[in-house]
Amino acid sequence: MEQHHRLSTSSSDLLTDPAKYRRLIGRLIYLTITRPEISYSLHILAQFMQEPRQDHWDAAIRVLRYLKQSPGHGIFLRPTSLKLEAFSDSDWASCPLTRRSITGYFIMLGGCPVSWKTKKQTTVSRSSAEAEYRAMAATVSEVIWLRNLLSSLEVKLTTPTPLFCDNQAALHIAANPVFHERTKHIEIDYHFVREHLKSSVVATDYLPTRLQLADIFTKALGCDRFRFLLSKLGIRDPHAPT
Repeated sequence: MEQHHRLSTSSSDLLTDPAKYRRLIGRLIYLTITRPEISYSLHILAQFMQEPRQDHWDAAIRVLRYLKQSPGHGIFLRPTSLKLEAFSDSDWASCPLTRRSITGYFIMLGGCPVSWKTKKQTTVSRSSAEAEYRAMAATVSEVIWLRNLLSSLEVKLTTPTPLFCDNQAALHIAANPVFHERTKHIEIDYHFVREHLKSSVVATDYLPTRLQLADIFTKALGCDRFRFLLSKLGIRDPHAPT
């Protein structure tokens, strides 16, 4: 998707046949099951199903062009160690209409993608640290579910799941048990994350933004950065020349 897009505030002509847009987006949503890299684009485009405009249709066709030039891409599952790794990110106040932030997370099992999500947060965050912390809480919730699923399959995880975040302030809030005015409005999320940190379910760690895999789920990226992160997601084309 084009960087710094303004699809939410588009004033282009309404489509004369909005049903074709709805059918296209409905079909593309199924592809996110095996093509994680289009999750953000579909999250944005699915918001305009009621009154799609020409700009929205053009953006959807852009996604189709990308898929056409990479038809063999998919998730590559390989036998390896069963170790969970989680990446959490957010894009603060990215919606120009509501100023709500976007949560994105990406979870790998043994280096293979098993869970990912792009979702607009339900409330407005007053700071980027708050938005990042809400994203961390959502990621921890998914990690707990996956650990319980693996446990039911008799896969024992004896070490905490590393949770990588690129926001130092959010990491400090998770590590600091002292409350003050800047943190009390996210107290519930704080207690949730803190509880599972203390019980060694997860272990937070800092990751530079350039290596944050969840970045591809929160915003439209430039071509070079998109392809760099895509190469790290475990997405492969088995038909590509070696």
